[in-house]
Amino acid sequence: MKVAVVCANGKVGKLIVNELLAKGADVSAIVRGENKSAAKKAVIKDVFSLEKEDLAGFDVVVDALGAWTPETIPEIGKAMIHLADLLDGTSARLVVVGGAGSLFVNPEHTLTVDQGPDFPDAWKPLSASHGKGLDYLRASKNLNWTYISPACDFQADGERTGTYKLGGEELTFSESGESVISYADYAIAMADEIVNAKHNKQRISVVKK
Repeated sequence: MKVAVVCANGKVGKLIVNELLAKGADVSAIVRGENKSAAKKAVIKDVFSLEKEDLAGFDVVVDALGAWTPETIPEIGKAMIHLADLLDGTSARLVVVGGAGSLFVNPEHTLTVDQGPDFPDAWKPLSASHGKGLDYLRASKNLNWTYISPACDFQADGERTGTYKLGGEELTFSESGESVISYADYAIAMADEIVNAKHNKQRISVVKK
């Protein structure tokens, strides 16, 4: 299986590369500068400079782009849409490191995490950018995609337990009642989904077991 990881130099990107390599995948990093991941192959390009031929031959493309400043946060949704357009009509699958804000908190699926009174205003632009990309994926007709939402507390330096609990469209909690997942365990879940391909054209979520 040939997998390209966009933004492989990021914290979660590096971990996803590691987990995919451990599963025997043929992994290429797509990075803007020097490849700092464990991938032995690299495409040195900004995500918005990628063209269809750059992604030809890959079975899966992982969108691991992260952004945290007001100026860059809109790039999350824009990058998702750009990659979706490049892969539309191909057999390749786009697998996205998603956000938690769009997870539903009621059985009717009318209320989301980011609509709650305790959701910080500072995080709303980030959630909106993720939501814009997710809406685009949902509306696509000829795209294979999977969007994986982490738990609300997505811990960059959290412990790698080697286990996780898979959820669907609704906010899911761990056995201890928490909405938390480490980057390391999230990367395991993503690698498993990439290899097993059980949730095509779906949004799923992952939380600590």
